[in-house]
Amino acid sequence: MDAGKAIFEGIDKLRQRRTAPLVLELDLTEGLTEGPPSDPLSAVLSMRKTRLADVLSGLKRAAKDPRVKALIVKIGGNPIGLAMVQELRQAVVGFRASGKLTVAFGETFGEFGGGTVPYYLASAFERVYLQPSGDIGLTGVALEQRFVKGALTKLGVDYEMAQRHEYKTAANTFTQDHMTEPHRESMARITESVTEQLVAGIAEGRRLEAAKVRELIDRGPFIGREALEAGLVDGLAYRDEVYDEVKQSTGGDTHLLYVSRYQRGATARKLPQPTADGIALVHGTGQIRTGRSGRSPLGGGGAMGSDTISAALRAARRDEHVKAVVFRVDSPGGSYVASDTVWREVVLTRKVKPVIVSMGDLAASGGYFVAMAADVIFAQPGTLTGSIGVFGGKPVLAQLLERIGVNTELVAEGANAGMFSTSRAFSPEQWERVNAWLDRIYDDFVGKVAQGRDLTRDRAHELARGRVWTGADAHARGLVDELGGLEDAIALARKRARLSDDAPVRTFPRINPLERLRGADSSDDRAAALTRVRLDAWGPLARLSAELGLPAAGPLALPAWYTIR
Repeated sequence: MDAGKAIFEGIDKLRQRRTAPLVLELDLTEGLTEGPPSDPLSAVLSMRKTRLADVLSGLKRAAKDPRVKALIVKIGGNPIGLAMVQELRQAVVGFRASGKLTVAFGETFGEFGGGTVPYYLASAFERVYLQPSGDIGLTGVALEQRFVKGALTKLGVDYEMAQRHEYKTAANTFTQDHMTEPHRESMARITESVTEQLVAGIAEGRRLEAAKVRELIDRGPFIGREALEAGLVDGLAYRDEVYDEVKQSTGGDTHLLYVSRYQRGATARKLPQPTADGIALVHGTGQIRTGRSGRSPLGGGGAMGSDTISAALRAARRDEHVKAVVFRVDSPGGSYVASDTVWREVVLTRKVKPVIVSMGDLAASGGYFVAMAADVIFAQPGTLTGSIGVFGGKPVLAQLLERIGVNTELVAEGANAGMFSTSRAFSPEQWERVNAWLDRIYDDFVGKVAQGRDLTRDRAHELARGRVWTGADAHARGLVDELGGLEDAIALARKRARLSDDAPVRTFPRINPLERLRGADSSDDRAAALTRVRLDAWGPLARLSAELGLPAAGPLALPAWYTIR
């Protein structure tokens, strides 16, 4: 009898939860992931991380759901990129337009540190609460560049580098001891553009004049009481007080539910037919390289492999139920050859169905290369893009090795067989080959920009020269077509494909467990897009190790001269 009663009570509670009014919750303490991970290790590591796409689609759905009464977001200290913050702000503004309550809560917005971007996100909400012990680190925007040429010279390390052109400053940290004028000009404009965006957003959200916001930035940071007096927050309260107030404002009998759980539950109840026409979503995230995408188990980060992305685009192109492709790019660049491989697949896909690019925080250099052939490019105002240029060279460790008593001898056949050795400088003839390589890459890059963006070559070169632009400035110059986020790109893809507003979006490639086990039959097989776990023994120091010429496999590896290339 007691067991039966317990079962009925459990069923009744479940029914009440399914019908009760909802307050949606989003915890940004651990940040967000761009999309569903495609390799098994990433899937395990990010199981509890919220996906941006789930939040965007969840808030869009919730705005029309009468059960949903409010949204409360905890903004933590884990930094989120400006472009992703702008996507979230856009989604919050859309949700808020439905007349539902939106509340942002932060224990602190910068604890003895900057918190301008997190506060910029909070300013999109109707109410902003700060824990009494917290601060508002509204201090503005600062870009800092360290130059290590002097230290390297003392160590006996020289860098032989060349770039195309004056704004391609990625190597300046090693080759200069101060900012060049083009370097300073580019960084100053990025800082100015970002500040304009932050000021406009905070002014609109907090109903302040732009001049007042700039005045507050110059006065920051603020302790809690000062922030309240300045109108930057609506109250000082602890979490329990904020949540109680939200529940009371919405009737008191509401049920709290994470946005991602809400969205996945709604999706599960409305599974699309496997053969329904829809949109393919391809994620390209991380440094671009040849081969397959993957991530290091030691924290070196993810990589966009040209084989993986190309196979995903081919699968989407050949799927008769895919009517358009959205290519989400969040990458600082990488290999020219790998970028060109992906570019070609975008071109081929565009010939048979629309391709819309959505840029994340970064789509620069190689990240712009893979995007530029799309029908339409979306970027957020704070996206960093462009950087249409190239640099190359090597560190020369001859003096350092001599100082520590290391003698290097070379036996080679071929005049240039040892030209990439870090123990000796380039000869004049070898420098000629390096510069020919850089010229070829830059000319190809600029030519494809002109072709893809419908510009003259002279205009493309004027916008290129290695310069990084914000999305807002790139849009004003024709390098980006529209300002907006992933949801905007998906909406346009549906429109271009003449699909309904709720046509399904499927992450590509969709590979079933059997295909994962058996592997790919060929490079045309969907399973060829599987990613892998890569062993990067340098872990978080992988990028630094590469810049110093250290072997990618890490310190426990055979010396590179055991391999004939």
